[in-house]
Amino acid sequence: MSNQAPLTVTNGKLILADGTIVHGALRCEGGFITAIGADVTAQPGDTVHDAGGHLIAPGLVDLGVFAIDKPAFHFGGVTRAALMPDQNPPLDVPARVRFAAQSGKPDFWVHPLAAATQGLEGKSLAEIALMRDAGAKAVATGRHWIGDSGTMLRLLQYTGMLGMVVMTHSEDAGIVGKAVATAGEMATRLGLPSAPAEAEALAIARDIALAELANAPIHFRKVTTAKGLDLVRGAKARGLKVTAGVTPAYFMLSDLALAGFRTYAHLSPPLRSEDDRKAVIAAIGDGTIDVIASGHDPRGPEDKRLPFSDSAPGMAGAETLLPHTMNLVRDGVISMSRAFELVATNPARLLGVNAGKLEVGAEADIAVVAPDRPWIVDSSKMAAVAGNTPFDKQPVQGRAVALFKGGVAVLQK
Repeated sequence: MSNQAPLTVTNGKLILADGTIVHGALRCEGGFITAIGADVTAQPGDTVHDAGGHLIAPGLVDLGVFAIDKPAFHFGGVTRAALMPDQNPPLDVPARVRFAAQSGKPDFWVHPLAAATQGLEGKSLAEIALMRDAGAKAVATGRHWIGDSGTMLRLLQYTGMLGMVVMTHSEDAGIVGKAVATAGEMATRLGLPSAPAEAEALAIARDIALAELANAPIHFRKVTTAKGLDLVRGAKARGLKVTAGVTPAYFMLSDLALAGFRTYAHLSPPLRSEDDRKAVIAAIGDGTIDVIASGHDPRGPEDKRLPFSDSAPGMAGAETLLPHTMNLVRDGVISMSRAFELVATNPARLLGVNAGKLEVGAEADIAVVAPDRPWIVDSSKMAAVAGNTPFDKQPVQGRAVALFKGGVAVLQK
């Protein structure tokens, strides 16, 4: 991609790496940003894109997706995604990691997450160092929590030595069992198998203790309850290497969305109470949450058009990640620059990649974003391979109107 003509994106509001927003332009050459600011102009031979006064932002970095769905990611302004190891077969050997790392090129970068244990069974550690050498950027426990504390401690000690982050699912499996909902009035009314929200806090408390013992970094991929967020907040206050993420469903929806047995609202972990939803919003506002990701998990009718307890959890989220994050800006929860820290800068830093920011020397992954552009989420017209979204037919605002990967256009509307 670096053999293309240099690119200059002009007439936009630049979201700079230091958080300031200034009117100007940026220039890219050889796949990297070479100049940025109010006085940047196009050179002879450059490809020029007029941003039309819209935001010029870093391409989104989606941390922890279950499928590589390039049309959906491009629609959503995503230029890179960290692929969860829950594939068939799982990403637990170097050859599979190497193949996954090449699967999106040249117009999309896939960063595989190495399976923490062989077969994602939570027992024996996988070949993590070899997978790192094959292209894995971090380690993940997959859709499940590692119940054996000894295994988890060894994992954290090993990854800490390798300089890799462990991304973990936070639900105590012994408590959750086959639950598909959070214990409470809605689960009772629907007669659904449920587990208390405290299952999350118990898992987080143990893993924080083990991460502190190992002096290793840990990332809680989805923290969705007030008690879990309090634990993360306390760990950060003690200076531990703890980060936390969430997906938009948990600040947009509560378990009331399960009414009518809507399987598109069957997620993992399950949707929480309204109080927990408000706690997630507060945690995004005060900095407890470091990452907002899509959790993109497209599921076809064969997985969703079933009795609620038999359906598969997950939703297609790549296309709605940006507009739902823009909601937080419009509601005054976060600033515009903070929004792109959550969806681009911080995920890139956790993966150790030179992206997610607009500064000279960074890779030229650039999104031109119209933050107030209205559109309707329509599951039947989504670019994803499956439109399993609980936000079907809802109006949203915010859309990528142009996208560049390594300075080369992959989307222009």
